[in-house]
Amino acid sequence: MKATGIVRRIDELGRVVIPKEIRRTLRIREGDPLEIFTDREGEIILKKYSPIGELSDFAQEYAESLALSSGHTVAICDKDTVIAVSGSKAKEFLNKPINDALERIMQNRERRVANQKDGQEMISITINDIDAGEYTAQVIVPIIAAGDAIGAVIMLSKEPNTTMQQSELLVCETAANFLGKQMES
Repeated sequence: MKATGIVRRIDELGRVVIPKEIRRTLRIREGDPLEIFTDREGEIILKKYSPIGELSDFAQEYAESLALSSGHTVAICDKDTVIAVSGSKAKEFLNKPINDALERIMQNRERRVANQKDGQEMISITINDIDAGEYTAQVIVPIIAAGDAIGAVIMLSKEPNTTMQQSELLVCETAANFLGKQMES
């Protein structure tokens, strides 16, 4: 654990203010749920809660199935990080923070199909995604649960002459809808 040197007092209602700098760094926004943990030494640990993160094992199996059947890299993310990935360079994505452009696509509930052959720009998946220029095609579909965008299903290819079409979009939409329904039940 890393000390910040910041000290805050608990108010009469039991509230503690998380400093703006920490909220910005950890991408915690007003209304975001935080999970509370305690340990044996009496420490209280606040962790950003990811509803889809609870499905990470299931999401990993789903990503593996989609990657196997499609032949493309498949990633599933929550609003902050990639929680499941299968295909080439999977370890470079897993548990990495997502790119701001991807976050905006999710917030705007956009379904995006991009093909390099058509001159379309590829979106970086993670903040330090140095391979974004190598993608030849990608599909991004937000996961919606109870009216909120909680993540995305992403299909990527680096294979030359590959294009993503309606069928890949449909596969990603099906996966996103299924994962969204799992979160609602």
